[in-house]
Amino acid sequence: MSIELSKGALATIMQGGDYIEPIVQVLSIKRMNSGTGQPDKDKFRALLSDGQCTVSFAMMTAPVYARAGENGLAKFSIIKIVRFITSVINNTEGKDSRVLLILDLTVLKDGNELGEKIGNPVSYSQLNVGPSTNYHQSSANAIQAAGSPSKKPRLSVPFNANCGTSSSRAVYAISSLSPFHNKWIIRAKVINKSDIRKWENSKGVGQLFSFEIADESSEIKCTAFKELVDQFYDVVQVDKIYYISKCQIKIASKQFNTVKNDYEIYLTPDTVIEECFMCDLPQIPTNFNFVEIRRIADLHANELIDVIGVAKSTSDLQIFTAKSSGREIKKRDVQLVDQSKTVVTLTLWGGQAENFNGNGNPVISLKNAKIHEFLGGKSLSTISSTQMRINPETKEAFLLKAWYESEGARITNAYNISVQTGGGNSAFNPPWMCFKEVSGQQLGRNSDKADSYQVKGTILLIKGERLVYKSCPGPDCQKKVIDNSNGTYTCQSCNKSFNSFKFRILCNMNVCDWSSNQWMTVFNDEAEKILGLTALEVGQQAETDPDGLNDTLEKCMFKECILRCRVKTETYNDEQRVKTVAFRADPINHSEYNAHLVNNIKKLARLS
Repeated sequence: MSIELSKGALATIMQGGDYIEPIVQVLSIKRMNSGTGQPDKDKFRALLSDGQCTVSFAMMTAPVYARAGENGLAKFSIIKIVRFITSVINNTEGKDSRVLLILDLTVLKDGNELGEKIGNPVSYSQLNVGPSTNYHQSSANAIQAAGSPSKKPRLSVPFNANCGTSSSRAVYAISSLSPFHNKWIIRAKVINKSDIRKWENSKGVGQLFSFEIADESSEIKCTAFKELVDQFYDVVQVDKIYYISKCQIKIASKQFNTVKNDYEIYLTPDTVIEECFMCDLPQIPTNFNFVEIRRIADLHANELIDVIGVAKSTSDLQIFTAKSSGREIKKRDVQLVDQSKTVVTLTLWGGQAENFNGNGNPVISLKNAKIHEFLGGKSLSTISSTQMRINPETKEAFLLKAWYESEGARITNAYNISVQTGGGNSAFNPPWMCFKEVSGQQLGRNSDKADSYQVKGTILLIKGERLVYKSCPGPDCQKKVIDNSNGTYTCQSCNKSFNSFKFRILCNMNVCDWSSNQWMTVFNDEAEKILGLTALEVGQQAETDPDGLNDTLEKCMFKECILRCRVKTETYNDEQRVKTVAFRADPINHSEYNAHLVNNIKKLARLS
């Protein structure tokens, strides 16, 4: 069956109109290297034909290109453009040109099978019509001259909404922004907004806040500093749509920016932000990948996840002073529950903690919530990049609320993964195994979840290299800080600078039992128990007394202890490896251990 191209569709689109799922042919395609060394950041430029007109200003990202299949998009392929936007940019002659950005596509016919061009299309530039923000009569005449069908195109909302004083200007897509031109205006929805953060160091005092915006094409982070904070903080509100212009585009600083964009926006004294009334954007992809609360118990500390739950209970606001900085800190704990009948503690900070109201058991959705672990219990907290929504109007939220009202509110025995040490739960009293059994049963290899076991082990060796590191002094943060060599330290996770740091231990040790040996990682609190020193004492030894540190490590050799371990397969640099973490290290309780041995002997006796 032959496939007909959507004749005249490209002329419609390049005049700012919209066309529902046009079918076009790819006459050529070229990879444009991003220069980052990351192939997924590259873009592809295509020459498209609808049978009557060709357009060379068509772009797609590497992920979109990958949807064509393993062999890529071959010359002469016929595709359906499922989703697209257009953006006006300045060309080399200083004039506006419209670019077609393909957001989703489907291959209808492989070019290797077809092997030829369909029709005798002419270049769109030969139609002698300039780009326009709106689809108006001149473009209609041009399309009619090109022989387009009588079907009336659906107009593209972002380019013709009569909203605000900026509606007469060309609107750009976020994905088209770059540092190479600054005469642009975007229209986007605010999806996240931080609290105001203040700092004081040797260079003076200052403040900043950031917010994240999105349109149909992409998302980007915006930041305001110093006096601009007072000017724009109350103006920018989450879930509202704004025209934004006269800002500075810079390369994104990835240590402070988790938004998936190579660039970020800095507000300037000339920046204009005006709300767009009585209009809406096309649906913005949320890109949530929600994790069931029960699965958090098997994930690692410091991971960022998306989660949704009902606020089962809410604590009072807690206000205290940080010992390290003397700064006032506000905190509130919320117990989240979902259909897995599992509860986790969510900690809110600052303005989020102060303003949160748990009345009515609202649904909370979180993007980039951070996992914490303490004494075997797992909890969540918000960080600067966390996007939190209260009662979002989404399918997941509606289903969760209905479940809670019909069943969840009456559950009294929900499993709480934030409870420390866990009592009799199997996650904290795992089965006894030897290292040979762990290897033979391939623990950690056969599931996305971690497997747990406990073993009586003897420490053979502890690596002295990178035994301690300087970590963030902020509450509940364990990330490594950057030494600025001026008496201050920057935490990339908290996006803050401090005048101090905390030492933390990250211990890699080799442990044996009667059957085999195993390398494992032990984190700060349990490592302190093994070494018999605090992290501060170990850090001071590492910096000023290396011989003393060697003596400390030698004293640990052949020390016996009961280790409760978690093992899981992880991917690092495209290579899978099994990682073992000892989350508890205790002295041997000979009464309990002897009881375990007696039980094993009885089992063997029954088998014989």
